[in-house]
Amino acid sequence: MPLLPAVLVHICGAEEWRSAQDDGELRPDSLASHGFVHLSTPEQVHLPANRLYAGRSDLVLLRVDPARLSSPIRWEPGLPSDPDAMVFPHLYGPLPTKAVISVTQYEPGADGVFAPLEQ
Repeated sequence: MPLLPAVLVHICGAEEWRSAQDDGELRPDSLASHGFVHLSTPEQVHLPANRLYAGRSDLVLLRVDPARLSSPIRWEPGLPSDPDAMVFPHLYGPLPTKAVISVTQYEPGADGVFAPLEQ
């Protein structure tokens, strides 16, 4: 299992984030369908962004402090097309809004493709 980074990220629609703030937690569809919330490291977030959200311009990127999460995080493989041995953090419970330390708009480039985040 990789060491827990200082920040994890989650992508969602801006409206979904607004609703989560009212509820105190984010419960994306993946929590009901797969049992977890998809998270990524900043270095890998463009991979699921391009798979799941290509061309969308209504997204926000939530930066999450993993120390503020109470549900377990498991590092699990993505897709076979991902770089060798890449694993993604999955949160096995809702994402509490108090764990989100910043929110920024997350838009693709002019070609509709999300680029890796600048560090």
